[in-house]
Amino acid sequence: MTNTIPDLGYTPIADIFKLPPGVNFGPCSGVAVNAKDHVLVFNRSENALMEFDSRGNHIRTLGRGIFTNPHGLRIDREGNIWCTDTGAHIVVKMNANGRILMVLGVAGRAGEWHQAGHLRCFHEPNDLAFGADGSVFITQGHGKGESLIHKFTANGDYIKSWGGTGKDSGKFDQPHSIVINNKGLLYIADRSNQRIQVFDADGNYVRETSHPGTPCGLAMCNDRSHIMMAHGHAGKIMKLDEDCNVLGITGSQGKGINQYGEAHLIALDSKENIYVADTLNWRVQVLVKKAAPKRAKTKAKAKSRGKR
Repeated sequence: MTNTIPDLGYTPIADIFKLPPGVNFGPCSGVAVNAKDHVLVFNRSENALMEFDSRGNHIRTLGRGIFTNPHGLRIDREGNIWCTDTGAHIVVKMNANGRILMVLGVAGRAGEWHQAGHLRCFHEPNDLAFGADGSVFITQGHGKGESLIHKFTANGDYIKSWGGTGKDSGKFDQPHSIVINNKGLLYIADRSNQRIQVFDADGNYVRETSHPGTPCGLAMCNDRSHIMMAHGHAGKIMKLDEDCNVLGITGSQGKGINQYGEAHLIALDSKENIYVADTLNWRVQVLVKKAAPKRAKTKAKAKSRGKR
């Protein structure tokens, strides 16, 4: 099947990140790019959250001592940094300087514990996305946790949950990543069910598409219509249309350039260069979008210029 799909049109670049002396990435679980095209890398080490400029120069390290098992990383419209931790069972919101603004869940306490109509605890939150009204959608259930989608207001007030562990439409088995398109539809990488499910903002099931393997990470393209997907242990990076048809593909399984042990989560910058977090190879790889070929001048135009 992949032989009939065109190449994605990107050039892989060798490791661009200049780490401080004596510092290494741990398993890289998440990556995000802010409005300055600075790259934030979420990894499982004592330096859990590191920020780099677009050339890979280290700017600062954030979040030391906060996280147990770093997982998902997103940046909202205001530049706030949101992190999910499947070990501590929390979602942390920080400002651009790393100051904690909000914590959802109770550190170290797993399970859906409701109190006075509010959801107080998670069980392995994976990823999150933001609605046009600022609402926050959080996917949970990485291993033992019940596979659910939770919806909160921008202020962290609980609205609703849906899903549950299972294989039927509307159920999940490790809802691993979530994005929202320009129509307000939620696309959820239902990893162990090997599919992407689509819902509206109220949790109503719309449709699904099959993606055999481990569809792990999703990122919206700049048009908010197309989607980039990191396809897990296959090491494939794919571009999808809004119906989740595969338009382009690159990458493979392995340890070389543009090869991945686990293409886990993914992010795009303003030029749609791709950053892929790899948990097994302990790195983030960069794929640079190839420039469109210059159009050749026609003979007529050249002849016309010669007469001037």
